[in-house]
Amino acid sequence: MLDAADADGLTVGQVSTRLGVTVRALHHWDEIGLARPSLRTAAGYRLYTAGDLERLHRIVVYREIGLGLDRIRAILDDSTVDVPGALRAQRAQVTERIDRLKQLGAGLDRMIEAHERGLLLTVEQQAAILGPEWNPDWPAQARQRYGVTTQWLQYAERSASRGAEEWQAVADAVAGLERALGDAMDAGVTPGSPEANRLVEWHREIFASYFPLTRQMQVCLGRMFEADPGFAAHYDDIRVGLASWFRQIIDVSARANGIDPDTATWE
Repeated sequence: MLDAADADGLTVGQVSTRLGVTVRALHHWDEIGLARPSLRTAAGYRLYTAGDLERLHRIVVYREIGLGLDRIRAILDDSTVDVPGALRAQRAQVTERIDRLKQLGAGLDRMIEAHERGLLLTVEQQAAILGPEWNPDWPAQARQRYGVTTQWLQYAERSASRGAEEWQAVADAVAGLERALGDAMDAGVTPGSPEANRLVEWHREIFASYFPLTRQMQVCLGRMFEADPGFAAHYDDIRVGLASWFRQIIDVSARANGIDPDTATWE
């Protein structure tokens, strides 16, 4: 509450402390005629009266609820202004802003969880979408191993915006590619052929669902698919020898694009 008994003759600094506004704001409001001090000392220093302080208090309240200075001036000085209507309109804007902030908060929660977990699916959803071979512990293991890398951050950002339907689409795309790889190998598609190169590019496009994959990184992946027992078994279950054939078509495509597979590094 304002104390009128000692309000007359308050300096700018005193008013700033009482109302929690900056001296700069008080000077600005004085300059634009929104809240001018009624008194001046002989030396020209501003002094605020109890009436000035009451007006400033109303300005601070209206500013806190988001009204602009021009709108505040109209409410304070124009008797024809519908004050309740203006406040209702401001309340509607505040409510809308709160809804947006709640949505932003929910998005931040998902982003945090995605960075910590990687995959925002229940164990049941993971089994249904990714198949019986999927181990729900793999995302946690991947975070432990790769959590400080740029690729993990990119993966988490993509994961945060995906639900079960989006992940199902990714899983379907991967399954389609793997079928096409097996069929191409059966058909005798040779590394370096247009069909083989198309499959290599398709793999890079699908992998962008997780994070951007350069050709050098793709070479590293291809060699891991062949060398890692788990990945090799996965591809060889599709077609015997598919892991090695997949690595070969990636290597030949990389050479055609000026990359030596033997010196390729993860970027």
